[in-house]
Amino acid sequence: MLKTEDIAYIKGRGGDPAVVEEQIVNFKQGFPFLEIIQAATVGNGIIRLNEDQVKKYIELFDSNVNEGTKPLKFVPASGAASRMFKSLFSAKEKLDAGASEEEILKDNDINQFLTDLQKYAFLPELEKLAGKSSSELSLLEILNLVLTEEGLNYGNLPKGLLLFHKYEDKARTPFEEHCVEGALHAKDNRSGVQLHYTVSPEHQQAFEAHLKDIKSKYESRFGVSYSISFSQQKPSTDTIATTMDNEPFRNKDGTPLFRPGGHGALLENLNDLDADIIFIKNIDNVVPDFIKDETINYKKALAGLLIYYQKKIFDYQRIFDTHHYYALDSAFFAEASNFLENILNSKPPQSQYYTEKEDLYHYLKAKFNRPVRVCGMVKNEGEPGGGPFWSKNRDGSVSLQVVESSQIDLDNAQQKELVNNATHFNPVDLICAVKNFKGEKFDLLKYRDPKTGFISYKSKDGKELKAQELPGLWNSAMADWNTLFVEVPIITFNPVKTVNDLLRKEHQPE
Repeated sequence: MLKTEDIAYIKGRGGDPAVVEEQIVNFKQGFPFLEIIQAATVGNGIIRLNEDQVKKYIELFDSNVNEGTKPLKFVPASGAASRMFKSLFSAKEKLDAGASEEEILKDNDINQFLTDLQKYAFLPELEKLAGKSSSELSLLEILNLVLTEEGLNYGNLPKGLLLFHKYEDKARTPFEEHCVEGALHAKDNRSGVQLHYTVSPEHQQAFEAHLKDIKSKYESRFGVSYSISFSQQKPSTDTIATTMDNEPFRNKDGTPLFRPGGHGALLENLNDLDADIIFIKNIDNVVPDFIKDETINYKKALAGLLIYYQKKIFDYQRIFDTHHYYALDSAFFAEASNFLENILNSKPPQSQYYTEKEDLYHYLKAKFNRPVRVCGMVKNEGEPGGGPFWSKNRDGSVSLQVVESSQIDLDNAQQKELVNNATHFNPVDLICAVKNFKGEKFDLLKYRDPKTGFISYKSKDGKELKAQELPGLWNSAMADWNTLFVEVPIITFNPVKTVNDLLRKEHQPE
């Protein structure tokens, strides 16, 4: 296990040796699967809003903002774009090895990329660097200009800094599109817009330079004042790597190797922020202005729905905070239990423990006194991503959870069938409320499931190792939140996972 010098090293990084010991145990024992009970569907865990409800909740959100509710937009933006260009890297490697263009163009992805090159927003910049038209360039020259430092360097930059969308004046990056979205749905009553981007250390300077270039332009266009901040994944959230024998993997200097703990580590970053309503959305899920309206409307509607139910939750929090259990009658307990089970979708354990009034009081008080999230869910049309399920929690209760396939025992026929019957999936479209009725912030680290994670196999210096990811930010890192799922239109979900996704009509000019 850990040596004395390891403990000192971990503390010096801001980490907790006890947490690292737990991580080593996880390598030895593995992570238990989450037991899903059934897929959440419309009418059974997923709310479907009609037009009148959408309008009502938009108005509720707007009125609360006018009265002082402070929104903030949180965008995980640290991911590199290298996987987005996987097919291009492969083609470049083959061309470098002597393959012919004719042979490479048999690959449908490469053929489509070259055929539709004129449609990409980054083409003018590419041709500017080349000093000639793309029609005069070989495929290898184009790939080098897209991927390498001699060109656009897109193979090494984060997605947030790539040119995604064409406009008459100038192409926009996802970073800019999120700034525009923020001005449209996350403006406070003083026309201030708070955005927070999580970025990689090596890219923060480039993001800050990009912000300097575009900030005044959008402030003038939308009549807002931006307050944009950045943070990096904290080194203290890195997880230890082990050998295949579950001993700490060591660097050449003898220190234990730590690796980034996945996007679940961003819970620490989220926990540091102060806002009444926090919108969370991935960096690559943005669209041009001509189809933004639906996204903006549903962002506001989901926030309004959260505010509507949060006010009711606050009423219960206030009662539990100011009354002893013996001062509350059975009708109140029945009402509170019904709201928790049938509105907040949290079913108690199947035991006799909560038949006593005092036990029920403490159980309900704890369940109401939690952060709240509303998660948009889209109909499953074959896109990858976690899904909405009714799941059994560690304490025996059943609640709504966003579950990744890696958390489910797919070798179990019954569990696999439940997954196959799922009707919706998670597009990472969250609205969060992280304060209680007194305006006090919850410590979000207390509401995660530390027994959930993922183990993968990597290598370093020619040696195999095991790596560990923390519970996903919108999965087990929020496992113990009060949760509402709402169906949102598929048009609000347009991620860019490969370069050719930019050719979809949703990412092309109107």
